[in-house]
Amino acid sequence: MPSVDEIADGMYKMVQDAQGQKKLKPTGLQKAMMEMYGVDKKTCKLAIRALVDNGRLVYSYFGGSFLELPPDGDK
Repeated sequence: MPSVDEIADGMYKMVQDAQGQKKLKPTGLQKAMMEMYGVDKKTCKLAIRALVDNGRLVYSYFGGSFLELPPDGDK
């Protein structure tokens, strides 16, 4: 079973690859990781929390919540 950190890295890469093309919802990331790694929703939520807490991803709100890379000015 992959660790929370491995799941977080997978999510980060997905958001990075989609940057500028489309915005990803947390539920979409969870579903992708559940299919890819066979992990449960709780593990996915812990990975998202770790990414946000570490400042690797930020929430944005446009008629729903999305996860994306922080703006360059915030680093």
